[in-house]
Amino acid sequence: MTRGVKQLCVHQLVSEQARRTPQAVAVWFDGHSLTYAQVETRANRLAHHLRRLGVGPDVLVGLCIERSLDLPVALLGILKAGGAYVPLDPSFPQQRLAFLLEDSQAPVLVTQSHLLAGLPPHRASVVVLDGAWRKDPDLPEHEPDSGVDLHHLAYVIYTSGSTGTPKGVLLEHGSASNGLSRMRDLLGISGGDVVLAVCSIAVDLAWLDLCLPLSVGGQVAVLSGEDIMFGRQIAHRLAEAGATFMEATPVTWRLLLDAGWEGSEGLQMLSSGEALTEDLAERLLSRGARLWNGYGASEGGIMTTMHEVRPGERPVRIGRPIASLGVYLLDEEQSAVEKGEEGEIYVSGVGVARGYLNRPELTAERFLPDPFAGLPGATMYRTGDLARCLPDGTLEYLGRADHQVKIRGFRVELGEIEANLLQYPDVAQAVVVAREDDPGDRRLVAYVVLEEGSTARPLDLRRYLKDTLPPYMVPTAVVMLPEFPLTPSRKVDRLALPPP
Repeated sequence: MTRGVKQLCVHQLVSEQARRTPQAVAVWFDGHSLTYAQVETRANRLAHHLRRLGVGPDVLVGLCIERSLDLPVALLGILKAGGAYVPLDPSFPQQRLAFLLEDSQAPVLVTQSHLLAGLPPHRASVVVLDGAWRKDPDLPEHEPDSGVDLHHLAYVIYTSGSTGTPKGVLLEHGSASNGLSRMRDLLGISGGDVVLAVCSIAVDLAWLDLCLPLSVGGQVAVLSGEDIMFGRQIAHRLAEAGATFMEATPVTWRLLLDAGWEGSEGLQMLSSGEALTEDLAERLLSRGARLWNGYGASEGGIMTTMHEVRPGERPVRIGRPIASLGVYLLDEEQSAVEKGEEGEIYVSGVGVARGYLNRPELTAERFLPDPFAGLPGATMYRTGDLARCLPDGTLEYLGRADHQVKIRGFRVELGEIEANLLQYPDVAQAVVVAREDDPGDRRLVAYVVLEEGSTARPLDLRRYLKDTLPPYMVPTAVVMLPEFPLTPSRKVDRLALPPP
């Protein structure tokens, strides 16, 4: 673990950078920039204002702002006040924002004036970033003494629940800071790097986007909400900002490639959030300096395992646990499986979250005592993901445990069907789900996005699968879609797929 990172919260690391390189560019957005000194001063003034409103350690603060120069300033201001931010992406439906505000019970909400009319009813005190408080001459420019330490909360990230109800993951400063330290050392990110920030603030990957470069004296280039929706705009911003590192989900990487992006020399690429397929990995490998495949869960502290992808490597691996984290592959009895056998991933170590907000029963179900650590009070998080250990010691991701279904008495791994579909020349993307639109009638349905210009028909794909899979694994219906519905974190939204 890097010296200093263990003892400091992220906002304190950024303050140290501001003292060392005050005139260096910290944030870039659409041709405009802020220096470290400007970010520090603005964040400190916001922090003092929030302190007046009662923000302190473990106090939740809603953060609902558009992607701009203000984004890292607001995030750091909340942390400097001692609070923990609850990200609220303004692109979310109002019903979703209403749930997040009600469930978190955040007493303070930081937003922008032009977003006020679109917010749902709530009880939080509102701080408008472009409001009159900014002109208050009595607000100090130095960092307040908030009393926050590594055991206090840094943020609460809401993730989708299997029941459809989002759950708030409680991550402490110690876990968040150590996560950045691990990633910095592995990737070699330093003051000369420019990180292109494309991830929604509603996911913990945004913490890596925004805080990793600022904690080491680098530069974060923030893309607008419009830019991140179009591959050509992402490609343009990559070149314009001189980005040296970009992290995105496979959906975003495909968006970039399909827009004709030819690559960026010297760019480190990180794919995470969903499984990286072999075909996408091969397309990316020639487009930059290095390609990484990352695996992690919000409950395990941003990123759990990493692997540098090599040309011709099969299968695509998720690698080994990052320093100070542990991964166990356990069976249904929570006993370790043999090398090469399938097991469920359990995460242990410094990165494990505190639990779920106001969900004690679910916390007890997913955050379990760690019998392998040999430390009193140690916990491990049950991910619900499956993997196996390959002969070289790296891990291969095998899909979700809840994506294993029973069809006519047979256990079916949906990922296996998806992998077969992706072998068909005209299939660009594939998702298979087990639907039960009529009670008692459970059936497999495949959803595919075809390559441009393809004339393939659902019948063609079913015939192809019949030649490669047993009958019980052949979907009863194949649905062609122009594109897949996405969650706010730009993962495929399986719940939004239409009935056949």
